[in-house]
Amino acid sequence: MQLNHLPKLKHTSSNNFFLLCGPCAIEGEDMAMRIAEKVISITDKLSIPYVFKGSFKKANRSRIDSFTGIGDEKALKILQKVSETFDVPTVTDIHEVSDAEKAAEYVDVLQIPAFLVRQTDLVVAAAETGKVVNLKKGQFMSPESMKHAVQKVKDSGSDKAWITDRGTMFGYQDMIVDFRGIPTMRQYAPTVLDVTHSLQQPNQSAGVTGGRPDMIETIARAGIVNNVDGLFIETHFDPANAKSDGANMLHLDNLEGLLTRLATIRKTIVGL
Repeated sequence: MQLNHLPKLKHTSSNNFFLLCGPCAIEGEDMAMRIAEKVISITDKLSIPYVFKGSFKKANRSRIDSFTGIGDEKALKILQKVSETFDVPTVTDIHEVSDAEKAAEYVDVLQIPAFLVRQTDLVVAAAETGKVVNLKKGQFMSPESMKHAVQKVKDSGSDKAWITDRGTMFGYQDMIVDFRGIPTMRQYAPTVLDVTHSLQQPNQSAGVTGGRPDMIETIARAGIVNNVDGLFIETHFDPANAKSDGANMLHLDNLEGLLTRLATIRKTIVGL
């Protein structure tokens, strides 16, 4: 599994799943540091390789008055401070070609949002920075089609690609996870299951995305049982008042119990 591209990544010999985890968006320095410190204490205890996640800006929003960020450079510097303070790698998503080079100065992994994963120029720009590129599977794409996104990274001279499944559109206002896709996508690149976004309920009439956080553990357990390489979980100490995706985020207080149970399942699966 391609984790040696991230020098700051710890516990890589534990044979555990790796974790991308943090708030949906960087709302400020204090909140980012508080969440990072808590998640790191848990992942160190459980020997889980950990990458701190936070969006430096939110471009895909339901309404024009939705929160989009605190300022690009300010948020990116907070991500950099998290990395330097806690000695962990970081990931953020990019939306435009110009974002790739800018964000690459501050983070270790560039994430391509699901709606944009077919945008060739964006994928190539991310790959050409030399950073790991996390390709989110489009909600409208088959697992098999993700091989082409991975190939774009390779054709750009990089072998640093991951795939993240974040569910597939099912009707107008719901998502499903097709676990048959995990072994398929693992043929192309290390594969991550985005647990919290898979439980979104988009296109609500109020213009605010809904979610099913009560199903987080169900989806996460199924991912581990089906040998997913990593998990993606958004978390916050106050989801109800989070500025983005609060409806489907895991409360930070519930993270340790969840990861403890998942790590136990992982040990059982590896031992089979």
